[in-house]
Amino acid sequence: MSKFASTLIAWQARHGRHDLPWQGTRDPYRIWLSEVMLQQTQVATVVPYYERFLKKYPTVATLAAASEDDVLTLWAGLGYYARGRNLHAAARIIAEQGFPQSQQEMADLPGVGRSTAAAIAAFAFGKRAAILDGNVKRVLSRRFGVEGEADLWTLAERLLPDIGIEAYTQALMDLGATVCTRAKPRCDACPVRGSCRARKHDLISKFPAPRPRKPLPQKEVVWLVLRHGGEVLLEKRPAPGIWGGLWCFPEAEKDENGTRLEPLEHGFTHFRLRIHPLVREIKRKPQRIESPGRIWLDLADAADAAIPTPVRKLIERLNKSGSEPE
Repeated sequence: MSKFASTLIAWQARHGRHDLPWQGTRDPYRIWLSEVMLQQTQVATVVPYYERFLKKYPTVATLAAASEDDVLTLWAGLGYYARGRNLHAAARIIAEQGFPQSQQEMADLPGVGRSTAAAIAAFAFGKRAAILDGNVKRVLSRRFGVEGEADLWTLAERLLPDIGIEAYTQALMDLGATVCTRAKPRCDACPVRGSCRARKHDLISKFPAPRPRKPLPQKEVVWLVLRHGGEVLLEKRPAPGIWGGLWCFPEAEKDENGTRLEPLEHGFTHFRLRIHPLVREIKRKPQRIESPGRIWLDLADAADAAIPTPVRKLIERLNKSGSEPE
């Protein structure tokens, strides 16, 4: 076993995280669920969602039997909604074929991929598999002064210990999440600080190399909020795509008539979206508007549907304003 691996395993036993709700189990369903939720999302955000999912869907069979609408309703607010759709699709595959035993088969599941599959293989089956998520890339890049995806994968695989793979994998995750952070790393608490190349050469901020920041493009959209009494019209967004499978307000042209509300701002990875709500009260619901992809819902029911965060904020605003538009 390398000194790096043995040092991290010893550090994890004393200083790592041991009270996360998905720890202490070999259940591949629970581990897979947590790893998918943790993709690009912090632990503190994931924990309540993970617990709610397990309460409603305690097994992969119950998750597979659920409707996509119900799954996305429970996922709403966690972001990156393709993960929720992929989670449901993968659950149906697993329920029919059984849980994959090999890392490659796991990586072939919708929404999993190489690093997530390795984490599942390590934690559920004790297999020697290298992970390389954002936290681990940062730890390895700084400690060994290595850049580039291919070189980091080679390094990650070379460092794998023959025993203690679960503790080692958890140590890498914990070190990146709690000590070797992107900003203001706690080098004084790092178990490998003495051999860290980035620290030795005062290059911590350079590893991994920061991506050049480009100004995010601004996009604008008008949402038509059709109201009939206490009901609003929502339509399901097509998948794949932004908010695919979720219920949103229909889009409208800028010059349509209605009461204009304060815009909402929402940020995505590659652009920012400014939403202009346009409220129109109607006395009679046109039947032609009703279709399989559109539905009239009471405001209270709409708040409990599978909706993205900006729709939820707008519904909350409408609820506060009462029966009449602002």
